[in-house]
Amino acid sequence: MFQKTLPRTTLGSVIVLAELTYHAVVRSVRKTHGNAIMSILINIVQAVMFVLAFYVMFSVLGLRGTALRGDFLLYIMSGIFLFLTHNRTLGAVVGSEGPSSPMMKHAPMNTIIAIGAAAFGALYIQVLSLAAILFVYHAAFTPLEINQPIATFGMLLLAWFTGLAIGVLLLALKPWFPTFVQIATTVYQRANMIASGKMFVANTLPGFMLAMFDWNPLFHCIDQARGFAFINYFPRYSSVEYPLIVGTILLMIGLMGEFYTRRRASMSWEARR
Repeated sequence: MFQKTLPRTTLGSVIVLAELTYHAVVRSVRKTHGNAIMSILINIVQAVMFVLAFYVMFSVLGLRGTALRGDFLLYIMSGIFLFLTHNRTLGAVVGSEGPSSPMMKHAPMNTIIAIGAAAFGALYIQVLSLAAILFVYHAAFTPLEINQPIATFGMLLLAWFTGLAIGVLLLALKPWFPTFVQIATTVYQRANMIASGKMFVANTLPGFMLAMFDWNPLFHCIDQARGFAFINYFPRYSSVEYPLIVGTILLMIGLMGEFYTRRRASMSWEARR
């Protein structure tokens, strides 16, 4: 309690920040369940249920012919995994501790560490779940072939990054407009069930329908991921640059808003959440 704070070097500050973020990530992962392994297993089960639900829906409605040539389950999973990573990262960041949270009373904890912990915790769980599901599918059912695995994983990271950026923007608005942010978050996450484009590919859409989806960074991430995953699909109406640019702009605006909000934090805000 009564200890002198000594100035640290840049390297020392980075190490302390990384250590704090690590412990905050562990706390974030264990929020779902007291056992970290159970948290991951719950996420794996939810992802598998999503995949099976869409597999049954495509089969019953006779939409398998609209999918890409290649592994049909890989086509479904390439959309589901990016959708879950984007939405859950957004939800985790919006739900992270704000400037008036009791956690901020424990120095040197701050909101940037809370945001980073929520985002990296969500990414950690999603990547482990993805690896486990793909391993079981590859080992137990059929050999899995991904044309450009590194680039495909890069699209997963880009979907995570855009979810983080939108989440930070909404988090900055949350103390000022808590009800609006809650509704906007729910509406955006539900709209992504369709607007993310995980049920179709951009090349098959007519021009008037394409304009309804190409505003969404996640739509571009999923379409580009399928272009990297399948050797016979070349996305013509999506790009890697669009979600990267939009995500960077939204993240910068969100961080500026979060800094402004943090300096004007009030303890009474916590009662409004």
